[in-house]
Amino acid sequence: MGFISFVGRVLFASLFLLSAYQEFIEFGNDGGPAAKALKPKFNLFVKQVSKNTGLGLPHVDIKTVIAATMFLKGFGGLLFILSSSFGALLLLIYLAFITPIVYDFYNYEMESTQFVHLFFKFSQNLAFIGALLFFLGMKNSIPRRRSKGRTTKTKTN
Repeated sequence: MGFISFVGRVLFASLFLLSAYQEFIEFGNDGGPAAKALKPKFNLFVKQVSKNTGLGLPHVDIKTVIAATMFLKGFGGLLFILSSSFGALLLLIYLAFITPIVYDFYNYEMESTQFVHLFFKFSQNLAFIGALLFFLGMKNSIPRRRSKGRTTKTKTN
């Protein structure tokens, strides 16, 4: 069972690790294609949050956002393979941050094909969040093994 669990963690984490590796390779001076794709959606998200909350959000460079997501995916994926709760938490933070920004189905009409595509991807990321929460719940519900120290009894006369 331990080996199957390890293989499952490797397959799950490979989604994040390969994505982080691809972003790292394409990063360049401008943040690469990931920054170009994320910038308009990120700016729209910041504008909507500012409008709805009335709070002005500070300016964040999109290269910093891409670098942070690469770190969360890469480091979180590696730690997750090693069955670390902290790695799962990093992946959860990544998914909770990036999912509503990238898969902004709420900005499209329900009848459009773009809405359906984005809603499907949004739902898929929610399933990933559910899998990570399940992993954390199972990890915390398993009692820790206590080391069984051997006590030797000495004979007394």
